[in-house]
Amino acid sequence: MAVTAADGIVALLRDGRLAVLPTDTVYGLVCAAFDRQPSADLYRLKGRDAIQPTAILTADVEVLIERIPELDEHSTAIARALLPGPFTLILPNPARRFGWLTEGSPDSIGVRVPALTGTTAEIVKQLGVVVATSANLSGGPDPRRLAEVPAAILAGVAAVVDGGALPGTPSTVIDVTGPEPLVLRAGAGDPGAALERIAAARG
Repeated sequence: MAVTAADGIVALLRDGRLAVLPTDTVYGLVCAAFDRQPSADLYRLKGRDAIQPTAILTADVEVLIERIPELDEHSTAIARALLPGPFTLILPNPARRFGWLTEGSPDSIGVRVPALTGTTAEIVKQLGVVVATSANLSGGPDPRRLAEVPAAILAGVAAVVDGGALPGTPSTVIDVTGPEPLVLRAGAGDPGAALERIAAARG
């Protein structure tokens, strides 16, 4: 494990390695999204079932739209209404992009555009899109501090960034693929206000 600057971590991630990075909510376990193998390594390190979906993360909404160009008007409007922010949106994925992250539900995909700063923001901006999940063992507590990231996770990554104490509440997850939005996990942010903004975006 090494602690490096943004450019060095970007190079490691492009080489298929994993990293632990601070986000706007909790510490995240991150890999590049362009290939199946890094994601498989991430799942294995976390102890996560490969059929369990994992979200992609981008630096801004426009990059998200570029990476999933089939998003319909409503999905795009919802993304722009809520992101950047502490929300994970489950959106339609008609082209079944990033299939290695969506094996259990290939017609939808989780997306995040967090409000990032510092090293993590630069890393995600350079890579365009990454795979990100909380840096805990499957079923374990979400880490608010780097010291709370399990030793087994830290031993399996190539780089870490210590961002100090984070808010510690994971993102609110909202499924907008159906006729009505569904809060799958109430977390950071205001889920009620988010639902109101979704309704307004849908018109």
